[in-house]
Amino acid sequence: MATATARRRLRERPIGATILLTIVGYALVIGTFVLDIPIYPDLTIAQINLLTHAIAVINAAATVLLVAGWYWIRAGEVEKHRLAMVGAFTLILLFLVVYLVRVGGGGEKYFVGPDLYYYAYLAMLAIHILLSIVAVPVVLYALILGLTHTPAELRNTVHAKVGRIAAGSWILSLVLGVVTYVMLNHIFSYEFMIIPLI
Repeated sequence: MATATARRRLRERPIGATILLTIVGYALVIGTFVLDIPIYPDLTIAQINLLTHAIAVINAAATVLLVAGWYWIRAGEVEKHRLAMVGAFTLILLFLVVYLVRVGGGGEKYFVGPDLYYYAYLAMLAIHILLSIVAVPVVLYALILGLTHTPAELRNTVHAKVGRIAAGSWILSLVLGVVTYVMLNHIFSYEFMIIPLI
């Protein structure tokens, strides 16, 4: 009963739910960067490296699911599309947990390499971060519509249009995130610095 009521509310107010969930997501990230909340463990450099590698694997797997989901919807395989997109979103929730633990654990890696690659790295990182921020409400809105409407009903919504924007921005953000990870951790070098939380 509670699930049916929650689904009905999401269905009736997808924009409101999107705004609420977006605010919660932004608050978690901003709170981790700005507030010194003692809920995160102090991490060693080895633990931060392990979490960094885990984040890259999660993002790569989410990218594969998003591309597969995009392919499947174009091929008319709606249920496979739905499962791929829900799977990708689940991975992004896992990413958020791992990312917040890593950042809250106190440490950041700074790129060390030739200037040309450094500026390319910064540009890709900036685009990755910007797309990550912008994609949140678009992804949430497409997901809420997809989960609360039947495939036939979705034809009368903006799900397909919003979904293309969400998937495109999300895929590009994830790919750039993986590329910057490879540059920072495997091609060039980095300096590790403890982040003093404000």
